[in-house]
Amino acid sequence: MYRLQLTETAVKDIKDFNLPEQQMIAKKLLYLEENFDALKSTKKITELKGTDFKHYRFVIARRIRAIFEVKNEELILLVLKVGRRKDIYD
Repeated sequence: MYRLQLTETAVKDIKDFNLPEQQMIAKKLLYLEENFDALKSTKKITELKGTDFKHYRFVIARRIRAIFEVKNEELILLVLKVGRRKDIYD
């Protein structure tokens, strides 16, 4: 079982959304935590190219993405950043 952790940046990013969006993001991140192994083979999760780390993108909603890293030795999903699609890759 994976455990979800959020960086301070991710928490701050989530607070920038309105309340219904925050609730939806929290629900989707919990879903990611519970179903990571099943989601790995879908288009909802994609490994990002061009980094030295294993960073992944998770599609939360049509225009909202989360960037996260998997720390296998501890089975932790470390959410690095959450934001709108047009801004997340900056």
